[in-house]
Amino acid sequence: MQRPVKLVIFAGIVLVLLYFINETFLSEENYTKPLLKEREDKDLSFRSRTNSPFTEEDRRDFKNLVYYEPNVAYRVTARLEDLPKQDTLLMPLTNGSYEPYLRYAIANFELEGQPQRLTLYKKLAKEEKDQWFVPFTDKTNGFETYGGGRYLDIPYKEDAKTVVLDFNRAYTPFCAFNPEYVCPVPPKDNRLTVSIPAGEKTYEKKE
Repeated sequence: MQRPVKLVIFAGIVLVLLYFINETFLSEENYTKPLLKEREDKDLSFRSRTNSPFTEEDRRDFKNLVYYEPNVAYRVTARLEDLPKQDTLLMPLTNGSYEPYLRYAIANFELEGQPQRLTLYKKLAKEEKDQWFVPFTDKTNGFETYGGGRYLDIPYKEDAKTVVLDFNRAYTPFCAFNPEYVCPVPPKDNRLTVSIPAGEKTYEKKE
């Protein structure tokens, strides 16, 4: 009688393992597919006349942006820390001027076993979408990614205690493609001490 019991237990363990493997595969697939579609749509928009940062000549030569492979390890949940005072920062722009942003909260998280923090900003403009703006730099800048840093846009949630920082969606500012555009420069408090090999890489014009 013991042998059938052992077989049942073994079969149960196998089923449980298959379930978790299947769930992991499906969840990663469900995450990756929309991300790749977003990248495809962005390439299409960069080829258009109305949404592209490129000059007309560069737009005709443009094929696609370059990205790191999707990696869920760089989709992190951060704990939000309220600021004692939500003051306004005059964030420097690439043309030497400034633009006001509200310092909203601090996102605390960990990468490569090291504690990291980023300030979440809100643009002080009526036409701005209800979202947090996260300009940042990391150790890939100037090597594999744009030297001036990259950005994240995160949907704003009132009274949120945590926030998801998806670095696979980190993007390059328009001024990297065309110097006629003016872009915010990531402030000192958003300089990460690690490399973020996720999101957009440096775009190199085809000669």
